[in-house]
Amino acid sequence: MGLLDGRIAIITGAASPRGLGRATAQLFAEHGATVVITDLDSAQAQATAVDLPGNSHFGIGGNVCDQGNCVRVAQATLQAFGRIDILVNNAGITQPLKLMEIAPENYDAVTDVNLRGTLYMSQAVIPAMRTQKSGSIVNMSSVSAQRGGGIFGGPHYSAAKAGVLGLTKAMARELAPDNVRANAICPGFIATDITAGKLTDDMRAQVLAGIPMGRAGTAQDVAGCALFLASNLSSYCTGTEVDVNGGSLIH
Repeated sequence: MGLLDGRIAIITGAASPRGLGRATAQLFAEHGATVVITDLDSAQAQATAVDLPGNSHFGIGGNVCDQGNCVRVAQATLQAFGRIDILVNNAGITQPLKLMEIAPENYDAVTDVNLRGTLYMSQAVIPAMRTQKSGSIVNMSSVSAQRGGGIFGGPHYSAAKAGVLGLTKAMARELAPDNVRANAICPGFIATDITAGKLTDDMRAQVLAGIPMGRAGTAQDVAGCALFLASNLSSYCTGTEVDVNGGSLIH
């Protein structure tokens, strides 16, 4: 018995081979979910879907910053499966800029994908979830939202990911009467393609020294938390932020 048997899940930004979205898609599929993968690269999204265990998954290209595209993804999912049970708003970008280096185009890029994309994709699936009287939305925030900066993200990234927390809590409050839940995950230092090759040995040692568990997180560590929030195991959790950081921020 999988925790997500018969569930239909949309995961955004899930085509990167070593990313959080890809690991989450894999784990969801292993637990019986049918997964719709969206990413900017349509061919890569489709290839990733084919790689997942099970056979009814599909990939669809598109940008989460485009509201029409988000609606198209939701409609394609409903047309194929008749329902949407889970949305994981994973698509995000980061830029390692200092406060005074943030130009308008940097601000737009980072807040659009991380925050506007989370709003648009959620708006696209909420009507179906409300009709079903069930659904789970999992939003990807970051430890940098909580501690005012991480290792790579600039202040605009912290602001966007903090915005995701506020949006998650407001969504949870508004959607709870319809039995639709919204929760956020705040990953700490996770070894993914975003972080690969960007750390010197000294920086890495310094980062690990600040993590009580003494290791970087893995994409699977985050995926496990997403599985919990997507499944009935967390049926009384809404508006929460779950830390996946090895103890680097204990509050």
